[in-house]
Amino acid sequence: MMQLDATRTGYTQVDHTRMANAIRGLSMDAVEKAKSGHPGLPMGAADIATVLFTQFLKFDATAPAWPDRDRFVLSAGHGSMLLYSLLYLTGNSEMTLDQIKQFRQVNSLTPGHPENFRTKGIETTTGPLGQGISTAVGMALAEKMLAAEFGKKIVDHHTYVLASDGDLMEGVSQEAIAMAGHWKLNKLIVLYDDNGISIDGPTSLADSVDQVKRFKSAGWAAEKIDGHDQAAIADAITRAKKSNKPTLIACRTTIGFGAPNKAGTSKVHGEALGADELKAAKENLGIALEPFTVPDDVLKAWRAAGSRGASARQEWEARLGELGSRKRAEFERRLRHERPASLAKALRAHKKELLEKPLTAATRKSSEAAIEAIAAAMPMEFLAGSADLTGSNNNKAKSATAFSAKTPKGRFIHYGIREHGMAAAMNGIFLHGGFAPNGATFLVFTDYARPAMRLAALMGAGVVYVMTHDSIGLGEDGPTHQPVEHLAALRAIPNMRVFRPCDAIEVAECWELALNRVDGPTVLALTRQNLPQLRTTAPNDNPCAAGAYELVAAQGEAKVTLFASGSEVEIAVAAQKQLAERGVASRVVSVPSLELLLAQPEAKRAAIIGNAPVKIAIEAAVRWGWDAVIGQDGEFIGMHSFGESGPAKELYKHFGITAEAAVNAVLKRVS
Repeated sequence: MMQLDATRTGYTQVDHTRMANAIRGLSMDAVEKAKSGHPGLPMGAADIATVLFTQFLKFDATAPAWPDRDRFVLSAGHGSMLLYSLLYLTGNSEMTLDQIKQFRQVNSLTPGHPENFRTKGIETTTGPLGQGISTAVGMALAEKMLAAEFGKKIVDHHTYVLASDGDLMEGVSQEAIAMAGHWKLNKLIVLYDDNGISIDGPTSLADSVDQVKRFKSAGWAAEKIDGHDQAAIADAITRAKKSNKPTLIACRTTIGFGAPNKAGTSKVHGEALGADELKAAKENLGIALEPFTVPDDVLKAWRAAGSRGASARQEWEARLGELGSRKRAEFERRLRHERPASLAKALRAHKKELLEKPLTAATRKSSEAAIEAIAAAMPMEFLAGSADLTGSNNNKAKSATAFSAKTPKGRFIHYGIREHGMAAAMNGIFLHGGFAPNGATFLVFTDYARPAMRLAALMGAGVVYVMTHDSIGLGEDGPTHQPVEHLAALRAIPNMRVFRPCDAIEVAECWELALNRVDGPTVLALTRQNLPQLRTTAPNDNPCAAGAYELVAAQGEAKVTLFASGSEVEIAVAAQKQLAERGVASRVVSVPSLELLLAQPEAKRAAIIGNAPVKIAIEAAVRWGWDAVIGQDGEFIGMHSFGESGPAKELYKHFGITAEAAVNAVLKRVS
């Protein structure tokens, strides 16, 4: 029988197997009661988790948000009962036994996959495989950067990941581990639950990768151990903590450990054991048959593990108190994701300068100008990066230096051609705290980043995506690079805010809204082609905050309202002038954020949309979403197919996205 290492735990020894069996018993019972879930991973990985939480993990169950805690990411989110059991056993105040019994039920704190916005003590939302390990890379990256800035007395923690075969099969994991190895994120330790089973059966059906060699090739330390051997697990983690590289520990385990008939098979992966197998498993493991029972001495030992980090937390709080008041205030502000007062001041000055000296430029270049003002106001927390398109995305401030293993104070990240890995890492950076991350690529490549972007929206992570080359206006690269459905697809994601600014003033206003939003992600869709500056005022109330506003009023009673976003606002303004020459009064409404407009209170939304009998929307994208503004009978000037290769101006003519087309559509409606 294995015993806990008293030299590491510092509390009364209780048999390791009994502590691990507490996880197994709770997990089996919860899945059985719900008649739904994945008992196999918690049963198989219980030994790994027990060693980690009782001997190594720096945490305090009474303070789950303590900034210098070690992070534990259950990348294999389907094994959520492992995490819920650990939260209950270690003494998380919200994770009661009743919550365990409500596993997978509506409004419980124990949903099918871990949700960090629902349950305290969960670091990130996981479930889609590959996301957890990739998000953890961002956490480890943020730790490295913040430690370089504030010192190891304030920032000195590890990020641990429990990953499954599925996590490592997903392509995003390769992007993530390549970045982590290149950046030498030595405080990232991945515990791989190497059980060789997926839903379809043995992983050998579809995979023969040597994961240890794979990780080593990416610059990691990696080794194989017996995942049920307490001493082997502890020794491997000890070696990992001393490494100058990130570490993979491949822990060979038996899925469904203890189940006499289903252990080691796919039958225990994603379904309840069933009453007979559950009873047999408990008898085999020596667990009480009464559901949801944990022996008093075992629970006491677990609670001791949960409180073990209290002294470390108190010592850290004392060290934080010893920091100079200004530095401490800066650290705490940034962890709250609170923006400095200097940001608003800098952007006001930037907009004032634009009004004095109007800028005709692509909105990606206007964004670059705004970033210069932003970076000056928040030089250490504004963390930009690009998926190998820095010169095209224009989101690198002149003052920014590149982050690397040797320059951890760098504030621009070269992610390489890894859109998905970039988006997932940004989630981790934001969740860790201390930085305002933004990452850039072409709008069309949001297809590669979408899973992580969707999770950012679900979690309410305030990350910013700088997505340039936003339409057929990018020109000669052709339809493979010209996004036509992407605005609609992104707008369809709940809690995702999409901005498509029309000029330099709107760009600055959208950046301000994006950075001040810390409860969800924002997309800035920016042009390659030059646009004129249309705005002549920059009121403090930021018109873009309503999603849309009247840019140019009608001369007289409006018969027509022309709605447009981004580069097409210029077309709407030109159309309005042509209509005026024909005696047709029209107004132009700029719509930098369609979904934000639709989210306004009914009265405000109605006032912005107006009551002109003819409504026309102009956008170089598909129509989806615009009917809520113009009605099913409204006219839409935009894309109805994929794009074409050719110069931007010619493409706009080819697809009929012109002022003349808008005017002709109006004249057909107005007698």
